[in-house]
This record gives sequence, structure tokens and C-alpha cells, in this order.
Amino acid sequence: MSYHHVIYEKKARIAYVTINRPEVMNALHYEANVELYEIFNDFKQDDDVWVAILTGTGNRAFSAGNDLKATAAATARGEKLPGRQVPFGGITSGFACSKPIIAAVNGIAVGGGFEMALASDLIIAAEHARFGLPEPRVGLIAGAGGVHRLPQQIPLKQAMSMLLTGRQITAQEGYRMGFVNEVVPAAELMAAAERWANEILECSPLCVRLTKEAALTGLGLPIEEAMQKDRPLLERLLASEDFVEGPKAFAEKRKPHWTGK
Repeated sequence: MSYHHVIYEKKARIAYVTINRPEVMNALHYEANVELYEIFNDFKQDDDVWVAILTGTGNRAFSAGNDLKATAAATARGEKLPGRQVPFGGITSGFACSKPIIAAVNGIAVGGGFEMALASDLIIAAEHARFGLPEPRVGLIAGAGGVHRLPQQIPLKQAMSMLLTGRQITAQEGYRMGFVNEVVPAAELMAAAERWANEILECSPLCVRLTKEAALTGLGLPIEEAMQKDRPLLERLLASEDFVEGPKAFAEKRKPHWTGK
């Protein structure tokens, strides 16, 4: 299926999701959000793809967030909000997916663009990338999860320094704070994201998904309580083909043939 605002490709177990609105720094309007929501649901349901890489077209912007000009133009025309609401970027709310999503941040990631990156599992950033939640500067709040995800992912005072000022920071600062996993030259960004994806693909896809589920479910819980919630996941693991294949491949000194089942 083709899309107007997003490029969606699948290669060797990896889904590539590329926001394709470079004329507005990959900012998102309603139609683009609908496409991303449909794409990520397809990724979630497709047994043949195990990892997704999310990025933007060009080298200026990953995403500048909400397309405020499109919103203002629609309001000026007297248009009402569409009846069908979707999460910003398709993944920032109401979207649970146990498959890993890697954000390859190729430039500016502000507002909803940063919130999409925070909703991903890993962030690989080009050296010139910048991050920020400037919503208070334009009379808004980071309501697509930014006000919550950022304090969960880095120390509170660091998060508040960004949330309360709306200032932008560099990729290097993001790495020091802890929400960026790796910073690379722009020309090496996709290769680095694919390297991370391929390292994940070396693992059992079932175990990767169960690990992500367990980690996210246990956030904020005492360790013992979190481990109690792991029991249904462990039962799924023990009944799986991957549970048999892993030790067998190790004993036979060969690479495992994962099925994710």
C-alpha cells in the first residue's frame, strides 16, 4: 500500500518508516498522523518484520512536530477537527507494541517530533540533531507524552530544565542526559540504526518482545511486584519454539534459527 506523507518499506525483517514532508521539516498534520498510525499497526501485526526504524526525509529534520500552519489554516477556514482521532505520530498514545522501534533522528526533533522519539525504544542521533519540547513558548504543553516520558527516561531536574524553558539541546547533550543511545555523523546515521537493529535481530524475537513487555510493565513497581507480573510472560517463553532452539543451537555451536514462536 502506498502513502502520501510517509514512505514505508520492509527489508530483511526491518520495517523502515520515513516521514516524507521535508517542505515543512517533516511536521505532521492529521493526514500524516493517520498514515503513521496505519503503518505502525501494520508493523505490529506483520510476523515477518521484527524491528522498525523511524526517521525523516532529508537532513534538516526528523520532525518539527505538529504542523501548526496547517492547523491554523484549517481553523481560519472554519474547519472542525476530524471525528476520527489518532495518536500523534501513530505511537505516542494508545499504541502498545512489543516489537522494538528505533528512532534514527536525522535533524531537528522538537515538540511532537521529540515525543515520537521518546516513544521509541532507542534513539540514534546525527551529530547535528537537536531536541526540545517548546510547546510552552507557543501556548501549549507537550501533551503527546513528552511531559511524562522525559521525566521517566532522564533525571527529573534535567527533564524539568527542558520542559519548563522549552529550550533545545544538542544530540551530545541528549546523550549525556541519557535519552540518546548513540551520536554519529549524519552520513553514518542509517548504518548505525541498522547496526542496532541487526544486533536485536540476533536475539530471539519472542524473547526481545517479552523483555520489552516486562520492562515497560514493571516501570515504577517494586522489584518483587514486577517479577510477579512476569509469570505469564515466562509461561509463554517456556512453551515457545525459541526456548527450545536457543539452547539447542548453543550446544550444536551454530547460529539459532529463530521463529518468534
